[in-house]
Amino acid sequence: MDELLEKAKKVKEAWEKLRSVETKKKNEAIKKIAEKLDKKRNEILEANKEDVKKARARGVKESLVDRLVLNNKRIDGMIEACETVVKLKDPVGEVIDSWVREDGLRIARVRVPIGPIGIIYESRPNVTLETSILALKSGNTILLRGGSDALNSNKAIVSVMKEALRESEIPESSVEFIENTDRSLVLEMIRLREYLSLVIPRGGYGLISFVRDNATVPVLETGVGNCHIFVDESANLEKAISVIVNAKTQRPGTCNAAEKLLVHEKIAKEFLPIIVEVLKNHGVEVRGCEKTRKIVSDVIPATDEDWSTEYLDMIIAIKVVKDVNEAIEHIKKYSTGHSESILTENYSNAKKFVSEIDAAAVYVNASTRFTDGGQFGFGAEIGISTQRFHARGPVGLRELTTYKFVVLGDYHVREQL
Repeated sequence: MDELLEKAKKVKEAWEKLRSVETKKKNEAIKKIAEKLDKKRNEILEANKEDVKKARARGVKESLVDRLVLNNKRIDGMIEACETVVKLKDPVGEVIDSWVREDGLRIARVRVPIGPIGIIYESRPNVTLETSILALKSGNTILLRGGSDALNSNKAIVSVMKEALRESEIPESSVEFIENTDRSLVLEMIRLREYLSLVIPRGGYGLISFVRDNATVPVLETGVGNCHIFVDESANLEKAISVIVNAKTQRPGTCNAAEKLLVHEKIAKEFLPIIVEVLKNHGVEVRGCEKTRKIVSDVIPATDEDWSTEYLDMIIAIKVVKDVNEAIEHIKKYSTGHSESILTENYSNAKKFVSEIDAAAVYVNASTRFTDGGQFGFGAEIGISTQRFHARGPVGLRELTTYKFVVLGDYHVREQL
């Protein structure tokens, strides 16, 4: 508790300085972080090897180990994220809208930082870097609480960032990391209203629901991804195969991976034997509804639980549906509001799907794997929000700001009614 309070106080004090720092200085600090990442990459990779070794010794499945692994390509991706965020427009100070009253009083809505942000996350040490640079650029300080599985990696990355901040004009305590992995600290952290303006849980359903249900600090809920792909009767089946394989197998442990495949009954006999074989050749375990199993007999029977499960693994469940209407109804019932996709050549069906599916990202003829801050041009993301207010989808710089009204008068007074 002592470490938590001490570092929460530090990020609050640092925010009072960072909130008004000019863009140039924030960019210079992020550039310096990128330089240090490149220079210290071997130290980071050595620390990461220890975390990966321990994860495999505990029997963690490989799809989740993949979320933990760092390599030179992923370090390069972190450096690229820094470079992209530097190039992006600073949202702080942007005038969202403005107007002038009849009496000459000028009113403007202006973007400002949210404040000190606490983020609680699991695995994925690149999150440590990406969330921090987004917070810094948007004028927010950040208190990081990573999982025990990535402790060594996170400590190494934070050490690099703090070294860079010490050499910049940004307060070093703009980024603080909780090294104590005691889970009881999570409950304490999400109730630090005196020091934190927002908390963001980024992980599995258990973590997200715990934070949402117990926090007194406002929560930006990042969502579980039970993502669907619907193959319509008009879809180009050859092209559909590549989309499905990409969405399921590229990185199955991520929240934007496809977990369910819905297939129009008119193409099921032709398409199912092909896609099941392709998926199995990629190492995917295929589960299916009764209609699917009548066409491909060696598919594992899907249970009711399968339709609502986010596997985060090389598993997919397939359901044959009558048409786009049944596909939409199924998705409405089981979707977590993350990412949903239709593969079709029918404009009316595409339009209907986009109109009726309520998700943070709705795709036509594209993989769900694109739901990502970097892919959307945000440089990085602090999470994928499935909420319907403030921020939705990949959360980037703008989503890490709020606004205030700036009112300019000429000694105006309000008249008595």
